[in-house]
Amino acid sequence: MIRALLLLIALGMAGAALAQTAPVPQQPAAKPAAKPPAKAAQVKKIRPAWAELTPEQQEILAPLKPGWDQLERERRLKWLGIAKRYPGMKPEQQTRVQRRMEAWVKLTPEQRRQARENYKHIVKVPAERRGDLRQQWAEYQALTPQEREGLTRPSVEAYKHRH
Repeated sequence: MIRALLLLIALGMAGAALAQTAPVPQQPAAKPAAKPPAKAAQVKKIRPAWAELTPEQQEILAPLKPGWDQLERERRLKWLGIAKRYPGMKPEQQTRVQRRMEAWVKLTPEQRRQARENYKHIVKVPAERRGDLRQQWAEYQALTPQEREGLTRPSVEAYKHRH
């Protein structure tokens, strides 16, 4: 439960932090090579593929289906671990997991990376100080969008540097 709360905090902070940054201009796409290198054609497909999942796993992980083929094996296995625990969760926990998956797929790769980094830092915070983070997160969420825009970084950054 604590890990889920920490991940939610990390996701929120990553989204908030990246929402405050200016978009990076896109580089024009390079012209495709006339012939891909021979090794590129021999790349193994990462397993399990979506079609290899059980119907129950596909139902649970449905929000991830559009991007499943782009996930690394390690990430797929983590999501499969969540799917395995899912049937034993209370209905409100299942609903929360579904909402988080839906939010996760909407994040850009950079936002996901930032959420993972935030999570790594949050889990290192001693348990007795996590209440401070929860309080700071609650205060942040209470801000208006205009007040949030005035902030430079989410409070976890300041907290990391102070402690």
